Amino acid sequence: MGEYRVTNETPHHIAIEGVIGVGKTSLARLLADRLDAGLLLEEASDNPFLADFYRDQARFAFPTQIFFLLSRYQQQQRLLERDLFVTQVISDYLFDKDTLFASVTLSDRELALYHKIASVLRRDIPPPDLVIYLQASTPILLARIKKRSRAMEKAIDADYIDALNEAYNSHFFHYNTAPLLVVKTDEIDFVDNPSHLEDLVEQIKRPRRRTTYYAPAGDLDKHTL
Repeated sequence: MGEYRVTNETPHHIAIEGVIGVGKTSLARLLADRLDAGLLLEEASDNPFLADFYRDQARFAFPTQIFFLLSRYQQQQRLLERDLFVTQVISDYLFDKDTLFASVTLSDRELALYHKIASVLRRDIPPPDLVIYLQASTPILLARIKKRSRAMEKAIDADYIDALNEAYNSHFFHYNTAPLLVVKTDEIDFVDNPSHLEDLVEQIKRPRRRTTYYAPAGDLDKHTL
């Protein structure tokens, strides 16, 4: 895989990722408005198996993941068609995220079948120009999930969020498909603190080749690997 193309322009396609409750959609909306960009949001509420999955993961994991996989694939295909008409797009998910959830929720046999389907679909999906991975501790994620009080999420337990958190951290520690900006969000409030959003926008505009870790002032230093 060749070296990333580096420019001084804001990336065309920015994908925001992170565990449930971390604030992906809120940030995507804010960035789309701030950068005057198109917005591509995950259609999670359209999944007819999701509420059942939160009540009985073992029984409904496979149909839930397959529905998400195909839905995200169709969305990404529409995104490719839109590229001719928009200058920039912000999405609140990365196509590869589905594999992360599958690795946590599916049995070995289900996962093997899932990978066969996903590997065929993935060939048609180009990577984004920048991935923003929003990081948060499990207690923070659980507090945010509780605060937004979505009915179907009330059955989510700490073990599930903790397992997802570990899977996400492991995945993005090794991620090298596109430039990556890892943002520690435990102390960040993009919605109610405009300065946090502006600081992030400045980070986005900077050229990058690999992975950059970003934390708000007073926390960890900013550094690049």
